[in-house]
Amino acid sequence: MHSVLITGAASGLGWELARVYYAKGCNLLLTDINAEGLAKRVNELGTKRVLGLAGDITDPALHQQLLHTCAERFGRLDVLINNAGITHRSPTMQTDPAVLRKVMAVDYQAPVELTLRALPLLRQSRGQIIAIGSMAGWMPVLGRAGYCAAKSALSQFFEVLRAETTRDGIRMLLVYPSFLDTPIEQNALGGDGQQARHGRSTIGTIRGADWMAAQILSAQIQGRERLFPDRGSWLASLLWRIAPGFYYRKMSARFAAEMG
Repeated sequence: MHSVLITGAASGLGWELARVYYAKGCNLLLTDINAEGLAKRVNELGTKRVLGLAGDITDPALHQQLLHTCAERFGRLDVLINNAGITHRSPTMQTDPAVLRKVMAVDYQAPVELTLRALPLLRQSRGQIIAIGSMAGWMPVLGRAGYCAAKSALSQFFEVLRAETTRDGIRMLLVYPSFLDTPIEQNALGGDGQQARHGRSTIGTIRGADWMAAQILSAQIQGRERLFPDRGSWLASLLWRIAPGFYYRKMSARFAAEMG
């Protein structure tokens, strides 16, 4: 029976991923900084196949606990899903550098460090890494400088790691969603580090987390290496590369309300 470790699993995409992998009969180790919410999710699934371990995903001690628990309770790790993330909505020049550091720590440094620590288990199972990136890592999105930077770094790191771990039999799926209806946007940070006070601007269709989770499971089963689920955002990323001036004009008009 396959074992799956999912970060950021108490809500949004992480919870929907937990549901679809649970339905496939997998053992689950779920983690989230929201201890109360995580406990409710574990109780909702309510079997010995599901474990929860709450903590701050940027804490290396949590990484060690997660992998020790996975090895001890399930005997293996087949799929590591780096899903936990945060974002911000704030003009760059009005953003405290501490906000940028926090976004980078959660969205880039944490999944990198957890993955490196998990490699021995993944080698044993010839398992798979799934990293949840963003189309914001492929094209600039105004008011999201820290988030764009973190997701771009995530993409580059895992593309290099993909090539270097091929001989170990470890597969990798990089996922590039666009705008999803999840708590990551509801809990977005403002420039002062508090919850953002204005609503978000969007491009393209806002998808449900359940739809996205089903797409990810399907892509993993098919052995795909990259998933771009939203065609509109993919075309926008091409526009950025082909006609960056035009892209900036359109982006500036769409996100004017966020720029003040």
